[in-house]
Amino acid sequence: MCSESFYLQQCLNANLQTKEKRHVCEVCNRVFSQQSHLKAHLRTHTKEKPFICNACNKAFSQQSNLKTHIRTHTEEKPFGCDVCNKAFSQLSHLKMHLLKHTDEKPFVCDVCNKAFSQPSNLKMHLLTHTKEKPFVCNVCNKAFTQKSNLKTHLRTHTEEKPYACDCCSKAFSCQSYLKIHLLTHANQKPFVCDVCNKAFSVQLKLNTHLQSHMKEKPFVCDVCNKAYSQQSLLRIHQRTHTKEKPFICNVCNKAFSQQSNLKTHLRIHVEQKPYTCDDCSKSFTSQSYFKRHLLTHSKESTVVI
Repeated sequence: MCSESFYLQQCLNANLQTKEKRHVCEVCNRVFSQQSHLKAHLRTHTKEKPFICNACNKAFSQQSNLKTHIRTHTEEKPFGCDVCNKAFSQLSHLKMHLLKHTDEKPFVCDVCNKAFSQPSNLKMHLLTHTKEKPFVCNVCNKAFTQKSNLKTHLRTHTEEKPYACDCCSKAFSCQSYLKIHLLTHANQKPFVCDVCNKAFSVQLKLNTHLQSHMKEKPFVCDVCNKAYSQQSLLRIHQRTHTKEKPFICNVCNKAFSQQSNLKTHLRIHVEQKPYTCDDCSKSFTSQSYFKRHLLTHSKESTVVI
């Protein structure tokens, strides 16, 4: 162990003395443009942690990591979301949060291709495939994939019903049961069909109803007579004629005719490139750019006889 530390220290000294513009790590051959970057990198080999927190004595190899850690003590949150004003202590946490606004879901399940905006949600979802149930009831030993499901289940033993109806005082163990119950009082039908305005109390009933309209295309464009099954689709199409661009980026004020195009554009600001080429590892913000790039590989692989 001592000889290894001595060797690593020799590598550090040798690298610091170099006057070349390319600074190469003699341990792993990684190349850096600046000597300071090489010096910081070498700590990953020497395990040196010279930056110590004055509040809790936790040590770090990089000064930037210490600076980020100190915010856990000061509760400073300098990175604010322009959309909802929520603040974060780390830039990486803000970037992850912005995915909620762009509807971007870069974390994809390898088993069923279901996508998620947060890695924690993907991790939870994977349990449904592995059949792993780490959360066990200490009363009846019933196991669950999610902690929240175990918490709800425990109420069957305690008979706790924290969700009460304001209209009739009927109580429920689960919030979702209360929401369904409330519809019986209000006779509420919040799910409205875009085609015929028929309303439904449950989303599932609306989805079933929409099947009857799938083959119909009653909404016709006055300009080019193109027909659509939904009025919302017609509105989107009509913007190709009116040149209307109602969806505006709150970062750079660029305008778009479709919300989906704005969502794709927002990835430029959050530096999100979810579409990666398996051949060359190049990444892209949109699927269309990714497909166009793939053609360059297919041309390269074409053999001309």
